[in-house]
Amino acid sequence: MNETTPTVTDRYAKSADAHAKAKTLMPGGVNSPVRAYQAVGREPVTIARGKGCVVTDIDGNDYIDYVASYGPLILGHAAEPVIAAITKTATHGTSFGMPTELETKLAEQVIDAVPSIEVVRFVNSGTEAAMSALRLARAATGRSKVIKCVGCYHGHTDAMLVSAGSGATTLGVPSSPGVPEGLVKNTLLVPYNNLIAVQAVLREHRDEVACMAVEPIAGNMGCIPPEEGYLQGLRGLCDEHGVLLLFDEVMTGFRVGFGGAQELYGVTPDLTCLGKVVGGGMPCAAYGGREDLMRQVAPDGPMYQAGTLSGNPLAMAAGLATLEALKADGYAAYTKLEQSAAKLAAGLEQQSASANVPVTVTRVGSMLCPFFVNEPGRQVNNYDDATACRADRFAVFFRAMLDAGVVLPPAQFEAWFVGTAHDDAAIEQTIEAAGKAFAEAAAL
Repeated sequence: MNETTPTVTDRYAKSADAHAKAKTLMPGGVNSPVRAYQAVGREPVTIARGKGCVVTDIDGNDYIDYVASYGPLILGHAAEPVIAAITKTATHGTSFGMPTELETKLAEQVIDAVPSIEVVRFVNSGTEAAMSALRLARAATGRSKVIKCVGCYHGHTDAMLVSAGSGATTLGVPSSPGVPEGLVKNTLLVPYNNLIAVQAVLREHRDEVACMAVEPIAGNMGCIPPEEGYLQGLRGLCDEHGVLLLFDEVMTGFRVGFGGAQELYGVTPDLTCLGKVVGGGMPCAAYGGREDLMRQVAPDGPMYQAGTLSGNPLAMAAGLATLEALKADGYAAYTKLEQSAAKLAAGLEQQSASANVPVTVTRVGSMLCPFFVNEPGRQVNNYDDATACRADRFAVFFRAMLDAGVVLPPAQFEAWFVGTAHDDAAIEQTIEAAGKAFAEAAAL
């Protein structure tokens, strides 16, 4: 190595310094746990900017990005229509605490797109959307209990932070200190993709369950598709027992199709939570559903929920610009997303096989996840399957990919996101990098 060739340490020196300072000021130096990179055994890179499918850190390193802000950036970083809409809107003001027409326009788009939504309320985060939808379900039914799947994530409210997925799983704390037992006593747990368990719980707690909450495609224990008939079975069981069915489509809404997973699988829930794509990269989420349910929300009804920045103009403008772009040319964006994601998934499967590393790649639309399974052909259908995977091999794979210029969600239990900005060259570069990264992981 000559004197002008930087070492690996030198390559990330500014990020290391920035993170060291951040840790003195914020827990773990981050504002969301998984960003700390603890599960992959290194310190995070600090991002300076992004454009298209590439982000650049403060050391000047470029990375093909599959984090995509954990899903919202379906058009890529700094997408021109989104930036133009935000910029134009900002010149007229960023927030008023009073109605604007942008809220109505985005509401029309959402209601037109999502089969279950007849009336919608905008909020600021997926956590807020799920919290509000569950409160509404309890108010509408007069019942207290909620069923959720082990490993599914519905935000970090107390009642739902029990056997959650994603960052909680990554850090080894599926529940959290600070959550009183009394607040989770009404949360009933079942395995994902298991109708028999749901049926048993509904029979045991007859007339006590307000709602069955589920990610129709699990995205917080990796990407796990529903088994054939699972969502349809949930709909039938909920109807049989007078229970409301809530689809948490914060991740899947407008991502796996314009109408979300419910349109893709032909199952209509009673309530739906949206987030991420609906705000085009700005803090924005929503909950909606049947009109008779949503009219119980204040001020139309007694179920109270409010938010100072809900429906703020910048988020509404970004969401509108994103949805309009996805609709353009007969929804051509989804054809591109499907082709790119399919090519990436096939490439990962081929490279892992060549390296003799057992990997199961799951995918629905532009969401995917390579699971480092223990034996070839092993399927991943639920939380137990996901947590049995080789997170140690994923950590090696992650670090090798980062050094090769590809940044991934830093946990085995997170989905990857492909966007319209990922062109063939980016996909091919990723597949090539994966071949060498799988070879490094094979050494474990």
